[in-house]
Amino acid sequence: MTENAVTGIDWAAGTWTTEPEAVVVDGDGMRVTARAGSDAWRITSYGFVHDTEHALVAPLPQGAAVEVTFLCDFSAQFDQAGVFARVDASTWIKAGVERSDGVESMGAVVTRGVSDWSLAPVPDWSGRLVTVRASRSGDALTIRARVDDEPWRMVRVAPLDADAAVEAGPFCCAPTREGLTVLFTAWRLTDADEGLHPEE
Repeated sequence: MTENAVTGIDWAAGTWTTEPEAVVVDGDGMRVTARAGSDAWRITSYGFVHDTEHALVAPLPQGAAVEVTFLCDFSAQFDQAGVFARVDASTWIKAGVERSDGVESMGAVVTRGVSDWSLAPVPDWSGRLVTVRASRSGDALTIRARVDDEPWRMVRVAPLDADAAVEAGPFCCAPTREGLTVLFTAWRLTDADEGLHPEE
């Protein structure tokens, strides 16, 4: 993965998929207060459809990557934040940190009609700045993440129609409680990664 020129995206440039409880933009970034019960999921295992995530999205063209940085500060089951990439109501990908069964985990949900879910514990990321990067190239969306300035970690390679109109940006959800406020410190657009592995 190479470092490319990065362009900051103004918070006002996006459109919310679902309006949050409150949004405050100041010198530190954007603070988003999620509505209780907000979530994104389709059918698998649980049997329900939730499409009330708070995602601030803008176009993600082919050959581009979006990066979102946020403070990982969660306390309740399924508190979550990261990047949301959306084609339509039944085709989307969310990736970020989620508190599950008392532990912060880096994960992704890939939805093509029905959702799947993968998690890897990252308990040492709590209280730190996390950046999630979604890189669109060809027929795939490649998700990487890192904490502070540590090396990028591969999270997921997911199928994504090369010709689809895709929107992406920061998101958060609070499926089980009121009062979750997430501080997002950056939203950036850059070139897609050149390859899946460092030597490419």
